[in-house]
Amino acid sequence: MSRLARRAGMMTGAALVSLAGVLPARADTLREALVQAYQTNPTLEAARSGQRGVDENVAIARAAGLPSASVSGTYTEFVVTSRTSFTAPERLVQGQGDVQVPIYSGGAVKNRVKAAKIRVGAGQADLRASESQLFANVVAAYMDVIRGEALVGLNRKNVAVLEVNLQATRDRFEIGDVTRTDVAQSQSRLALAQSNVLSAEATLAAARETYIQLVGKAPEALAPPPPLPGLPDDAREAVMVALDNNPALISARESSRAAEKDIDVAGAGRLPTLALFGRGSYSNYLDTLGGVGSSAVPQTDRQAQIGAQVSIPLFQGGLPAAQRRQAQAQASAALEQEIAAERDVIAQVRSAFTAYRAALDLIESSQVAVDASELSLEGVRAENSVGNRTILDILDAEQEYLNAQTDLVTAQRNSYVAGFTLLAAMGRAEARDLNLEGGILYDPEVNYERVHDKIFDWESDPAPVARSTRTVDTPVQDGDIPES
Repeated sequence: MSRLARRAGMMTGAALVSLAGVLPARADTLREALVQAYQTNPTLEAARSGQRGVDENVAIARAAGLPSASVSGTYTEFVVTSRTSFTAPERLVQGQGDVQVPIYSGGAVKNRVKAAKIRVGAGQADLRASESQLFANVVAAYMDVIRGEALVGLNRKNVAVLEVNLQATRDRFEIGDVTRTDVAQSQSRLALAQSNVLSAEATLAAARETYIQLVGKAPEALAPPPPLPGLPDDAREAVMVALDNNPALISARESSRAAEKDIDVAGAGRLPTLALFGRGSYSNYLDTLGGVGSSAVPQTDRQAQIGAQVSIPLFQGGLPAAQRRQAQAQASAALEQEIAAERDVIAQVRSAFTAYRAALDLIESSQVAVDASELSLEGVRAENSVGNRTILDILDAEQEYLNAQTDLVTAQRNSYVAGFTLLAAMGRAEARDLNLEGGILYDPEVNYERVHDKIFDWESDPAPVARSTRTVDTPVQDGDIPES
């Protein structure tokens, strides 16, 4: 484990206990939330279905290079015939069969298949990116619920303290120990604190709804998340890992390779093609050919031909050249998009690393602020009891204590989310990295191996059915938390 990871584990391990408060014996864990989202989230399921569609492009591209066969049949009634023809038939039954065997297509089929295979790899990387993004969103939603519950609890506690302060101030006003101004100040702070409770409850309700949207079920008691594994010690190390593993960057690289194959596909349009063919036909005039002498005329006819066909393009109005130039331009765009993706990954990793380090430092400073403001509040209350501090001083000290606690809770949430975002940017926040084994891992390669070489025309998959769960039956969320 890296030095930064050990530091984060020690800080978040103790800090997140205060975030979650007192938990029941059974609580939902972050792993359970990730598994639930992995199995039932519609965005991820749609990405998997889309990738299965990409897999079929290999079989589609290969089909153009395989033999093809067809048969046709016709039945014809000669309703009006020439008045000068006494042997014309009255009806005809015909059947015809054709076989085509492509031999050479200028490399179009070969390169089209190669491009399709490369794009399967790019699609699988995109699927990894979708999975990683979903997990990052679930972690953020999970931590938002924990933070929201903690903030509601802190604000409720602050209201309770201010209610006691207001009652004490009123009692002292009755005996002339303080002024009406002191009472008004206490009332104002209490009303503001009550508004803050409502705001915190609304924020918590929104966080819970986002959790339902991503995970598919309402959050119950959420356990503190485990320490994040594999965090790097410096940004350079993180960038080097990301350049090798970030799925979005891998997808951009594969798309660039596929675009190069598209150039060869387009260029094949000006090269010769060669195919073998075979044709056969059968005609039956149903004893109507030949008129009165039909018995002496054969009523059936058979024909068969085999051969080779060569096609040499001579002039196509500049079409293949335009298509090749277009493919070159698109390949150039893909190269630039690869560099743009690389820049984006570097920026994401560096920003996430900086945010994570800053959040860890903020946790330390916020903890110091919490301890100091707590001591300050106790001192101000003691000094007020002997007349050296005013009621306003107590209210200010209580507000500072609440602000420090709020900053600490927020820093704890931001630290964990930034750390997970860093892992996601490094390509280390996918199901295979998060111990989600146990038969639930989705392997897109399985479907590709199943379909890429299928050639039977009448084979199909079962009718599509939705795999993700609906949330229409989940209860409307509010900002209430159980009293601990």
